[in-house]
Amino acid sequence: MAPAWLSVPRALSLERAPTSCFRPEQPAGRVVPAVLRRPGTVVVVSVAATRRRRPVVAAAAAATTAPAASGEERGKPSFVEEMRAVAMRLHSRDQSMHGEKEVPLEPPVATWDPTVEGFLRFLVDNKLVFETLEAIVGRAAIPWYAEFRNTGLERSEALEKDLEWFRQQGHTIPEPSTAGIAYASFLEELSEKEPPAFTTHFYNLYFGHSAGGVIIGKKIAEKINLQKELEFYQWEGNLSQLQQNVRDKLNQVASGWSREGRDRCLDEMEKSFIRSVDLRRHMFT
Repeated sequence: MAPAWLSVPRALSLERAPTSCFRPEQPAGRVVPAVLRRPGTVVVVSVAATRRRRPVVAAAAAATTAPAASGEERGKPSFVEEMRAVAMRLHSRDQSMHGEKEVPLEPPVATWDPTVEGFLRFLVDNKLVFETLEAIVGRAAIPWYAEFRNTGLERSEALEKDLEWFRQQGHTIPEPSTAGIAYASFLEELSEKEPPAFTTHFYNLYFGHSAGGVIIGKKIAEKINLQKELEFYQWEGNLSQLQQNVRDKLNQVASGWSREGRDRCLDEMEKSFIRSVDLRRHMFT
């Protein structure tokens, strides 16, 4: 029987088993919340302890009244750690040493035979998807979406610069494909109806791109002999710190969700992986 990834893709189908070449971010450290009690209030303080046993640095994460006991305070994994664990179950061993899935639906990147035209379609679709994400958090119809504004991980402006560079080199910039349009529309609808599920896509797109996505980008650039380091794969400031800031915000936001809301977020990881694969098909089909 032929490998599953050789079958004809269905751009809008969510029935396929999930996979991704993106490697979820490696946690920079473990966040251990401490609770300082004062009369009438509870002040939450975030204490970050790194793996290298650097001096512990404490910073106030919130100065408003908060629940006296959360899952993290009882020593349980943070919610971002829960998300990463689910993501690992959707990776194969050839994608990550911690992967648990046996057979991916997309071929290994080393076997891809991309073209400049296919790579441009990939960039155009990603620009539409990231623009949509950034517009959603910018509007903040759900108040806590505002926590994810101006994180430093935003990609739409970088992609606009890259596409303009290709245009100046004489390339025709295509319109977004069916997969890109469908994903953007899906995010708009999901962000209104199921905020925790929308957050999964936010996590996977930004963290997946800043980890495994960078590796993919470099390999594709080599294959098409691209003589430029694209803005899409560069960040201003310390990327690890930008990622940690967003992890902290994700944990803070999720602390206000019910267990049902958290589980809904985790359950969405599969669809998030499938949508990401659909955007990459331009480069291996």
